[in-house]
Amino acid sequence: MIDFTAAEIAQITGGELAANPHLSPSSVVTDSREATAGSLYVAKAGEHADGHDFIAAAVESGAVLTLGERQILDADGLPFPSVIVPDAILAMGALAAAAVERIREARRAQGGELTVVGITGSAGKTTTKDLLAGILATQGPTVAPQGSYNGEVGVPLTVFQATEDTRYLVIEMGATGIGHITYLTDMVRPSIGVVLCVGTAHAGEFGGVENIAIAKGELAEAIPAGGRVILNTDDARVAAMRERATAPVWGFSADGDTAAAIRAEDVSLDDAGQPVFTLVFPDGSAHPIASRLIGLHHVNNLLAAAAAAFAAGVAPEAIAASLNEQKAASRWRMERTERTDGVTVINDAYNANPESMRAALKTLAQLGRERRTWAVLGAMLELGDESIREHTAVGTQVVRLNIDQLLVVGRQARALYISAINEGSWGSEALFAEDLEEAERILDEGLKPGDLVLFKSSNGVGLRHLGDRIALRGRTPSGASASPSAHEDTHGDEGSGRL
Repeated sequence: MIDFTAAEIAQITGGELAANPHLSPSSVVTDSREATAGSLYVAKAGEHADGHDFIAAAVESGAVLTLGERQILDADGLPFPSVIVPDAILAMGALAAAAVERIREARRAQGGELTVVGITGSAGKTTTKDLLAGILATQGPTVAPQGSYNGEVGVPLTVFQATEDTRYLVIEMGATGIGHITYLTDMVRPSIGVVLCVGTAHAGEFGGVENIAIAKGELAEAIPAGGRVILNTDDARVAAMRERATAPVWGFSADGDTAAAIRAEDVSLDDAGQPVFTLVFPDGSAHPIASRLIGLHHVNNLLAAAAAAFAAGVAPEAIAASLNEQKAASRWRMERTERTDGVTVINDAYNANPESMRAALKTLAQLGRERRTWAVLGAMLELGDESIREHTAVGTQVVRLNIDQLLVVGRQARALYISAINEGSWGSEALFAEDLEEAERILDEGLKPGDLVLFKSSNGVGLRHLGDRIALRGRTPSGASASPSAHEDTHGDEGSGRL
């Protein structure tokens, strides 16, 4: 973390200081359980709790300063060391912006620079971020988000991990409305911007898919003329953002757009369901890619990471070598487990929208040609008025892909179950469970050696944890830790309902 004194924090955030002005926190946390000696604890109102209620716990764990919206007194009636601001989240953003500028100044003084890359899109942000960070880490000190930290809390927390030695700062950018991406770009001022896709998830919240495109395009608008905008030309709404960019634009394509600066040729899947293709760069060089990720939909993520790395000055040979080595780095993204009894579990239940649901089901069908396949599906949340229609479409797709067993979990996804029945999937081919416990019983009784089972739902459904329990009947997953997080952060970073 960049060093700021308590007095500087108060000045940057416009807050009222009630602490030793020379205090200098060594880290920033928004969860009191993560506080350690020297922490700055940000007390904010979370989804499940008010962070001000945990100030005493944070201080007991070693926090030396709090950033909050009201003063809290200790057992002796004295105020905890604090900076009091009108809005703790906006104050975090202001402090993060100041940190980025200090890093830039320090890098310039050393004769170098800080390259900030922003990544947004309705799907694939986290995987692309992980891939890009893996490439850039071979070139210099790199900071990227933990998991899916991508909003007004997560982006500052990512920035606070950076130091004056940081060469590359990768920022995942999510949004729940128009203007949110602009807020984040104003904070970190990226010189490279990547837009992956515009999907229908959260369409109800945004007021329609066109508003999603407006929001995502804010990243293209924010890149300065000396930077680079990278757009998925296979998505018409993303390709149209070229008109909003002032910086030079590179397109990337997995679907045969020969005009794209970066593209995949001769795309196929190997027997393990992993993408194989030739990666063509803007300089005309071509390199074979045999990815260790699962699913054809990852080709776009691989291309986007390659394009951003090339824009950052990384040689094509180094990019290709890194992409060929990397496995999934974040949990619950097509995470594959081979159980000792021969059951294969693919846990892709961190997020779900119609596009990612279709991609995961296609991968299941491709991998399961010689095996009995299970699709364990929960709701795609935040679809608004489109929810019934989109769930119905998924149920139809399950049947048409000839997936052997469908298990739908939860009332919010019942339209998916009804659709599969109406499409011709009767009897034991389509099952419905009211809750996770019932679904677990069905799977424990029904799974047989050799079965291939996919778990897919939105984060809020909790299906990923059922996937963990079913997977851990056997060995740990390859490519990612099998253990769930030490705790669910109830008053820390934002949840996953962010596009």
